[in-house]
Amino acid sequence: MKSGVIVSLVKFGAGGKIFSGAWLFSLICLLFTILAMSSSGLCSLAARSGGTQSVEPAARLVPLPAPRYDSQFSVEKALKTRQSVREYRDAPLTLAEVSQVLWAAQGFTRERKEPPSRWNPKYEWQGGLRTAPSAGALYPMEIYLLAGKVDGLPGGLYQYLPKQHALKKVTDADKRKELCQAALNQPQVEKAPAVIVMAAVYERTSYKYGERAERYVHMEAGSIAENIYLQATALDLGTVLIGAFSDPEVKKVLALPADEFPLVIMPLGQSPAPLEKK
Repeated sequence: MKSGVIVSLVKFGAGGKIFSGAWLFSLICLLFTILAMSSSGLCSLAARSGGTQSVEPAARLVPLPAPRYDSQFSVEKALKTRQSVREYRDAPLTLAEVSQVLWAAQGFTRERKEPPSRWNPKYEWQGGLRTAPSAGALYPMEIYLLAGKVDGLPGGLYQYLPKQHALKKVTDADKRKELCQAALNQPQVEKAPAVIVMAAVYERTSYKYGERAERYVHMEAGSIAENIYLQATALDLGTVLIGAFSDPEVKKVLALPADEFPLVIMPLGQSPAPLEKK
């Protein structure tokens, strides 16, 4: 339609022999306006249609230190000393500690280029198997980090990307206070230097397993939580699994997408005393 208007204007100018400087200037201004509107519309369309397949801008990604795959702290020792910790030292976490805990939650353990059977094509296959077991290797869980006091990481809300082992900035706002209110004012949510939140995308699992999906997703959330507990214990950090919160309020505070539902909140901080000595 816009091109038709342009052609008509050109024909009119030629047929009517209106070649004055004022007319040409007006025509050029009109052409630039139409082109600008068209470009703006195309950019908006491209942004909206990116969906789950879009490539994240490198500027919004925060690379994490490489996780380590061995330590002097045994699994048996972590199991024996693991406990729920609701108070934390007033000290920041290191980026390396955050990196290790996030890897323990959902990090890649090995590559798998092809998606599993009955993979929901609505979502992008990330290309790897992860630290926590998942029914059908469908991985319905998204991991978010609310950073308040983490050395080398500006405060705000981040989403963990297992494929890149990186954080994607969601917002600059430190929303620990708002999340605390949504979690029935449990003080450890606001006082912890960082908070991990799990959100489930049930569609990834229900596409294959139907009504059994909810059960499988909740089983996976428990496995991820235990991974976080054990890794935190090995790092002399404390955490606690929180399930008492208002689902709609947490979803609102984190501005979660429509298909993501909050399941678990886990504050994370330095334990006030060595766990094995308690």
